[in-house]
Amino acid sequence: MHFATIVSFEKSAKFLMQHHKVYVSASTSRRQTEAIGACAEAVQDEQAKSVLQQSSTLDGEDISSGKQVISNDGSFISLRGGVYAEVKTAVIGEVEENKRHLKHRPDQEVKMTHLTYFSRMVNSETFTELATSEVARRGFFRTKQVCAVSDGAEWIQHFIDAHRTDAVRILDFYHASEYLSDIEELIRNAGTALPENWLEEQCHVLKHQGPKKVLKEVNRLLKAHPERDDLVKLVNYLQKREKMMQYPLFQQQGWPIGSGSVESANTCVVQSRLKGSGMHWETRNVNPMLALRTGLCNDRWEDTRNQAFRQRLKTRQSSRLAHQKKRYEGFKQEVLRLLFFFSLHKPKRTDIPATQTALSSASSCVPDAKKVCRPAQSHPWRRYPCAKK
Repeated sequence: MHFATIVSFEKSAKFLMQHHKVYVSASTSRRQTEAIGACAEAVQDEQAKSVLQQSSTLDGEDISSGKQVISNDGSFISLRGGVYAEVKTAVIGEVEENKRHLKHRPDQEVKMTHLTYFSRMVNSETFTELATSEVARRGFFRTKQVCAVSDGAEWIQHFIDAHRTDAVRILDFYHASEYLSDIEELIRNAGTALPENWLEEQCHVLKHQGPKKVLKEVNRLLKAHPERDDLVKLVNYLQKREKMMQYPLFQQQGWPIGSGSVESANTCVVQSRLKGSGMHWETRNVNPMLALRTGLCNDRWEDTRNQAFRQRLKTRQSSRLAHQKKRYEGFKQEVLRLLFFFSLHKPKRTDIPATQTALSSASSCVPDAKKVCRPAQSHPWRRYPCAKK
């Protein structure tokens, strides 16, 4: 099961043979892993329900003076039948000062550490409820300063509202740059000349001066091409998220402005196991695998495995008791049915006449009288066959 959570079922069977000299088929590896994954999913869902029931205890004094960041995103996997479905992922981490600068990111002042993940293939409302267990376990509800870096999707905003309405909301800088790139492409295709470094200048201004000048520039381009509906959508998207693009202020406060952590989570948690070559999953098996994957990537494999084993034992016991109860009810119904039919076919009782009864009693006394009588001493039976000398 541990091997199958990391690699494919075929390779996990090979690894088991190489390391432990135990042979199992790939189908056995798949069946056992999916069964334990279903138990792990049930445990995590039950933990989320218990947290939601105790929601009144989540509001209280801050227990941590640090900073935490949460990011959300989705990635698609292939299902049976040529269908693609979105797997939603949430990443929670702590903000620390970046003491080791990289060559391709020399201006990165902060970074996210101690990352944990939660992934599910469900709708946005259910995902918001199920992720509560991991959010509460990390202490996100009681951390003093929190922020949410995302791509600005509507379901992500509802997710943030459900957990921390006071969180600082930041639009991923790379996502905003993509919208500016799309605007540039539309304007050039419309025949309007733009400077060659227009995109670089706008991104630099957006990052170091804020969105005010950038929005003014894209509005000027929109007035020149009001007939382009796709351009209207892009500009309205940026205007609606002006408060989420105050990047100079966010950097000054020590917040990250990129959601690279959740982008990498889509790769390391979901796609590295569920999006391999030729993989097409049954819908019912996706979430059990995600439950095991998050337990593995969160460095909580032992807890996840032990909880899943206890849940499986509990499920088997309840199933056994339900089966015994069903058999008892069936046996009880069968006994009642037999008693009912016996009552319908009860044999009739015939009365014997009194004269016949008296004769039978008289006849029965004769042998009894003979039994108690003993022959006399002179009875021929007592004579010896030969004379005595």
